[in-house]
Amino acid sequence: MDFSVLQYSKFMTLLDVLLHNLRALHMSLKDSLQWLGEVMAEIGPAHLQKHKKWSIFDIKQANAITDYLKISLFQHYKLYEFLFYSSRKEIVIGAEQMIEVVKSSGDLFPNPLEEGISFDIYSTFIEPPPTLDTEMKILDQEQGSVESQPAASTSETDALAGLTIEDIKSVLAQVTDDILIGIQAEINEKLQIQEEAFNARIEKLKKA
Repeated sequence: MDFSVLQYSKFMTLLDVLLHNLRALHMSLKDSLQWLGEVMAEIGPAHLQKHKKWSIFDIKQANAITDYLKISLFQHYKLYEFLFYSSRKEIVIGAEQMIEVVKSSGDLFPNPLEEGISFDIYSTFIEPPPTLDTEMKILDQEQGSVESQPAASTSETDALAGLTIEDIKSVLAQVTDDILIGIQAEINEKLQIQEEAFNARIEKLKKA
């Protein structure tokens, strides 16, 4: 319509008042149409001196404004009422969940819950083998339980009475070597099984 800056300002004021009447005053469609009719009736030669506020529009421009408001605001009046009055549910587009896992006890391998495997497999193939200190503690406990039992006969001779210190050291060294060799072999076997399991997982991930 080639409105001037002042005409654009007046038109935006008219639109803002209509929305204010709907949003704040809860004006119905009938009342809004009646209010707009009273405003548009002030435009024309007979009202130029009485209502200078809307005298900047002519009859053709007033009809164009009415047609625009009819197809924009009034045609979707119920939608605007729903927008301003109705309470809407909050749409949840994301949710944050806190999942607690078993804290690591300082071992070289993760705990079963973090690894996602059964405890049997974990204890058989992944759980670190007992150290030499643990083995010694178990032996001490077994020796303590044996020593706590009463002697069957006080006349029984000591089996180590005829051995020297060097003989005892040699026997202990041989026993220790046998234990360490067995533990080392068991560790190597578990590491090999674990390595094969990890390689299988990597292959599955590559194929996926």
